[in-house]
Amino acid sequence: MFVCNLKLTHKLIFKILFVLIFICTLFIAGISIYKVFHYEGVNDTIPSPKIANISSDNYTNILKAVHDNVDEYLGQKISFTGYVYRVYDFSETQFVLARNMIISSDNQSVVVGFLCNYKDANNFSDNTWVNITGKITKGDYHGDIPVIEITEIKACDKPADEFVYPPDETFIPTSALF
Repeated sequence: MFVCNLKLTHKLIFKILFVLIFICTLFIAGISIYKVFHYEGVNDTIPSPKIANISSDNYTNILKAVHDNVDEYLGQKISFTGYVYRVYDFSETQFVLARNMIISSDNQSVVVGFLCNYKDANNFSDNTWVNITGKITKGDYHGDIPVIEITEIKACDKPADEFVYPPDETFIPTSALF
């Protein structure tokens, strides 16, 4: 029979606690570093090989990412819903596929969206809700901006979640998709 006599002193207890706290600190630091480099928050990226569907939840995050880095998204196919919005200096083939973004607690909103180009744009009047599929290109409207070259468009009903909200605090710009 083996008997172990262990005498706990203040120094031994302090050493054990110090080692446990050190190990816990390393563990927490490791998890934090992993989460920083393997972030999987709001999906604000557009996968390149297929048509990406933009929803009300990620609309402004993607809108901001594409406007900030238009060259990174050239050629990407996207599909989303909005209403036709025009301003006086658009050509006959241009309109903004717009959504209203709530900017304050008293429901004030601003129009946001992608400039679109479609040969038969005149067939859709202002404020008509449509679903489009198209490809991101670069165009010029008071500077370089993303322009959606529409390949498919169809009228649809106004969605239940017609409003969008500003990019949230989890917005992280994507540096490369391809």
